[in-house]
Amino acid sequence: MTREPGAKVVPRPLATADAQGHDVLGLRGQERDATLAWMDAHLTLVRRSASGQRVFYWIFGIGLVVGVAAHVGGFLLESSVTTEPLTLMADLLYQLGQALWTGVVVVLFVEIWPQAKRRHYQQALDAYEAAVGDQAARITGESAGR
Repeated sequence: MTREPGAKVVPRPLATADAQGHDVLGLRGQERDATLAWMDAHLTLVRRSASGQRVFYWIFGIGLVVGVAAHVGGFLLESSVTTEPLTLMADLLYQLGQALWTGVVVVLFVEIWPQAKRRHYQQALDAYEAAVGDQAARITGESAGR
């Protein structure tokens, strides 16, 4: 956890309890204390995970892998079975897998890639504005020194 030098540290309650006395984390005793100590030691990572897109990327990755596996498994099962109920189940597994991995690919191109490009452009714009601001400050400093 990074703090600015001289910053006043305000103690905060480690966990709160609701009206019936249950802990918000759902833990008690040593388990609760150990969890709070770990969270305090890794607060930056926890905050980054809570506010970032990391969870979504993991979900999309898992969805893609499960979708492709179900699609391939359904195809192999569909081509090997001959009885009607198993053919239906194989077809459902095949279609579920296809829908799952296709949905992930669509989200990748519609949501994730444009967001990444937007962040890239924003970083470039911020760097440009910082460079122009530094150059303007340097010019102003030089003309004031004359």
